[in-house]
Amino acid sequence: MAHDKLKQEVCRANKALVEAGLVVLTWGNVSGVDRASGVMAIKPSGVGYDDLIPKDIPLLSIKTGEIIEAGLQPSTDTPTHLLLYQEFESIGGVVHIHSTYATAWAQAEREIPCLGTTHADHFSGSVPLTRPLRPAEIQDDYECNTGRVIVERFAELGLNAADTPAVLVRHHGPFIWGENPQSAIENAIALEEVARMTAVTMQINSQALPCPEALLEKHFLRKHGSNAYYGQRSGGASSS
Repeated sequence: MAHDKLKQEVCRANKALVEAGLVVLTWGNVSGVDRASGVMAIKPSGVGYDDLIPKDIPLLSIKTGEIIEAGLQPSTDTPTHLLLYQEFESIGGVVHIHSTYATAWAQAEREIPCLGTTHADHFSGSVPLTRPLRPAEIQDDYECNTGRVIVERFAELGLNAADTPAVLVRHHGPFIWGENPQSAIENAIALEEVARMTAVTMQINSQALPCPEALLEKHFLRKHGSNAYYGQRSGGASSS
């Protein structure tokens, strides 16, 4: 089948949530896209990760949300994923989880401030928090409106989705993304650890100050900037 590779990738990524300790029960989902063919694959609703196989993964049109290759019933969060792909064209994978620390920040109605370089290595500033959904937005088209408040918050703050690959949906939990499902998983792991570190830091010192802007920028750009030098370079040169 034309999209077997995408289904396999999304299936593996969903199982990786369990391996990374980011989910209990069925509290999370991963999607991925093939931009060239305009197709999204996503975890089916309520299916246990151990039971998940590639043929269960449904495929949908990114543009319309129409199911174009049936597996099982897609996740209830599908409209949120679809809107993120429609609005953030640079992303290729989305993760939604209810991991303990990141969700605690969302429930506490607090963005996650950048207090140090571990955070800055992954996110170019605070992890933002959305506004509350209005009653009418909850009552009708809830999942799509969840995506809309994410997009709205990024527009308000002038944020680039590639530089800030996560958001906290108020009273709900985090959505995280990346270039593909695997990078979205890696960003989800980073987010949960940063959320935990920040919570512990503020227990030690509730008046802890944000990381200096120059240090934040240095750490983010050395890993993600146009002149990044973190990791192995082509030709065998290396950096620490």
